[in-house]
Amino acid sequence: MDIFTVFPTISTSFIVISAVLVAIGWGLIIKGKREAHKKTMIAAAIFAVLFFLVYASRTVFVGNTSWGGPESLSGLYHVFLIFHIVLATVAAVFGITTLTLGFKEKYAKHRRWGRVTSVIWFITAITGVAVYVLLYLMYPGGHTKPVWEVILGA
Repeated sequence: MDIFTVFPTISTSFIVISAVLVAIGWGLIIKGKREAHKKTMIAAAIFAVLFFLVYASRTVFVGNTSWGGPESLSGLYHVFLIFHIVLATVAAVFGITTLTLGFKEKYAKHRRWGRVTSVIWFITAITGVAVYVLLYLMYPGGHTKPVWEVILGA
């Protein structure tokens, strides 16, 4: 495994762990285990932040991977990728909002937001894994320059 695949593998693993923890946390709150729910959801948020840190670091220092599959699928892949990116951004905003409502003990709103946020997060995780599979397993792509090289003109 080289530098171009190790970071995506780690970040994808973090997002999957985060989604699994959200599912566990959802089950815990249904059973009335508030403290366990809180700890599990905080752990899920930590893994989501770790995902973002690895992803952002890779983008800055290594670069992102360009599409390596057949040209006939390029348009479809890019539409799917844009859908995933938009969904991930919405999930992040919803996640921060849901956590904030929970910490402020506004449980009625937290519960309503949490249901929607969890579903969006699950879809984000699934589409993220699909992007990973397409870029690193099915159609290994090329790599772009790190952002810092683009900025400095290196």
